[in-house]
Amino acid sequence: MANETVFKRYEGNPIITPGAVPRANSIHNSAIVPFEGAYAGIFRVDEIDLNFTMHVGTSKDGIDWQIDPDPIKMECDDPDVCIEARTYDPRLTKIEDTYYFTWCIDSPQGPCIGLATTKDFKAFRQMENPMPPANRNCVIFPRKIGGKFAILHRPSDRGHTPFGDMFYSTSPDLVHWGCHRFVFGTLPSGWQSTKVGPGPAPIEVEEGWLLIYHGVWTSCNGYIYYVGGAILDREKPWKVLYRTKDYLLAPTELYERVGDVPNVVFPSSAVVSGGTLRLYYGCADTCISMAEGKVEDIVEFVKTHSV
Repeated sequence: MANETVFKRYEGNPIITPGAVPRANSIHNSAIVPFEGAYAGIFRVDEIDLNFTMHVGTSKDGIDWQIDPDPIKMECDDPDVCIEARTYDPRLTKIEDTYYFTWCIDSPQGPCIGLATTKDFKAFRQMENPMPPANRNCVIFPRKIGGKFAILHRPSDRGHTPFGDMFYSTSPDLVHWGCHRFVFGTLPSGWQSTKVGPGPAPIEVEEGWLLIYHGVWTSCNGYIYYVGGAILDREKPWKVLYRTKDYLLAPTELYERVGDVPNVVFPSSAVVSGGTLRLYYGCADTCISMAEGKVEDIVEFVKTHSV
């Protein structure tokens, strides 16, 4: 099976462009989930002064979106946690009746991970940051593993991260995190040789956890971002059963190649319905697009195109 048949791009791509929010320079790398028979999302908006903010959006079909022009305002009792800073790259996970979202905070000490909860996408309560600086990517598993909350994350540096490996960590209470385990890192050459990072919340399948991730390599024209896939062990997700040597999606379309950061497809949301996985991804740090594929086809591709 060729990777071109795994994901099919939506013919109306990109589905969200900067015109959706009055002050937007770009909208990309955002989090989308099913909500009350429709869809809700948290969207990264880079404003025209290049302040990065997050906004709630709603949609009946997951394609046509209405995005709040005003940024999210957090409820937070600790001023040491709720600092004023640029915020970006949210991820969303639903566990029982609560939506948990993580994002990157551009703190004075370097990028770190924020964590908040909501039940209605109107009120948001910010919690303790799960990881100290520097860390750039984080997503929560959709159920407890071994009785604990679990995340995938990528320790980073203060800059644009010219390296990056993925780690697994757990917490009994979403405050105290530990039991850090290395999951996987870069490969010696190819599309995932510079850095890797988790994408949408892992999806539980028969084989274990299907993880969609991004991989980056450095060309003479800078970083190029691709979409890869892995299958992790169900009860020990730091153990990698399969991992793609071939990418699942590459920046080949004009809207993926041309933008504020060229040559980027950045997977950040996955919605599964009726055996179909709808992947939402940021394009060239400018807009948002969508592609769909059958879960069984994606799993088969990961297994048969494994490192």
